[in-house]
Amino acid sequence: MKKHLLTDFDSVSAKAWKQKIQADLKGAEYNETLVSKTLEGIHIKPFYHNDDAIAALKVPGTPLKWNITQGVFIDDTKIANNIAVDAIERGAEAILFTAKKPFDTLTVFKDFPFDKATIYFDFTFLDTVFLKQLSTHLNQVKATFYLNIDPIGKLAKEGNWFKNKQEDFKALQSIKETTNTISVDTTNYQNAGATMVQQLAYGLAHANEYFNHQKIDSITFKIATGTHYFFEIAKIRALRILYASLAKQYKCTNDTCHIIMQPSRRNKTLYDYNINMLRSTTETMSGVLGGANAICNMPYDALYHKSNEFGERISRNQLLILKKESYFDVVTNPADGAYYIESVTKELAEKALILFKQIEAGGGFIKQLQEGGIQKKIKESAATEQELFNSGSITLLGTNKHPNPMDLMKENLELFPFLKSNPRKTLIQPIIAKRLAEAIEQERLSHE
Repeated sequence: MKKHLLTDFDSVSAKAWKQKIQADLKGAEYNETLVSKTLEGIHIKPFYHNDDAIAALKVPGTPLKWNITQGVFIDDTKIANNIAVDAIERGAEAILFTAKKPFDTLTVFKDFPFDKATIYFDFTFLDTVFLKQLSTHLNQVKATFYLNIDPIGKLAKEGNWFKNKQEDFKALQSIKETTNTISVDTTNYQNAGATMVQQLAYGLAHANEYFNHQKIDSITFKIATGTHYFFEIAKIRALRILYASLAKQYKCTNDTCHIIMQPSRRNKTLYDYNINMLRSTTETMSGVLGGANAICNMPYDALYHKSNEFGERISRNQLLILKKESYFDVVTNPADGAYYIESVTKELAEKALILFKQIEAGGGFIKQLQEGGIQKKIKESAATEQELFNSGSITLLGTNKHPNPMDLMKENLELFPFLKSNPRKTLIQPIIAKRLAEAIEQERLSHE
């Protein structure tokens, strides 16, 4: 006769749990001792219980599978082709190509297995003629690809449009029929120090500007995840819920978005750089469990080394281990029903929606960028986070806690790892990404 273990015990109510905890605190105040508050203004409780009516949320568009994605920069087209083809042979399921100018399409895609790998692009230029030719070629070979054009993201990050607002949106309109064209890049908000609520609200307001200007079937979001493991899972789930709500307002036939996830750069360090592998592993895990479509890892040495085979292989193998050895591809929606994650997802979505409505009431995202309101809010959040790091409340092991004084880096720098000053004329103040550890690292380098 089978027995069910849980039925042998009486259930314990949330009230009973809290009373027991209060007794064990021996007079200490429950909220002050055990309830913490995040930068997003969300209170983290010591336990979550179904008495609190935490229901499983419907998260639209959560994918049945996720793709291991390799980043490839197109400079020398033959080298880019070799790296991409080799990466797919070694386990990559998608390639994210970054390009600063038009390139020879036939060379880049020579012997490319279009039936095996999805193609994503990250363009820092907008050339309508080239993009149409590229789309035509990829459609002919039946490739699955995403152009990911984001003029508003360009404005926010660099302070200027590709050309100007009118021409940029006209270019989007002329090429959007050929493929999944429009992208919303929220990675810069995260890397500049925005809170998760801000990232969600700004991403949604960013997307809403595109909806206001043209008919859209689908949007690709590029997001960055940090080390707040469960919150980052909830952030991705909240994004899908918020986007579905927005898409329905515009009567879109498809209320799901496509999400490309990358690890944050804000918490990566120059010293004790091997710890970056641990950070990016938990961050990519959040991406998988949160429901991203594509995970593009960051090599542990990307801050100071040029692209190299070893760093790229390690970053790819981290994802292969998650998928092939840790079985992170077996269960769909593994976070469903987890009271803590469901609660945080709901709170993030609610707070982001309030901020989104405030942005819209203030004239919309572009207007708020032009007036500097978005930049000001991100600077304030970044300053608060920086103060917590400087005081040791936020820990980066090997940098502001337990540093190795014998760790020397000056002779290893192939890239400049710090914020670069690039004086130029801009329409608006750009949103500048900066790592938390930069000041400490510059001080250490100056004494090597």
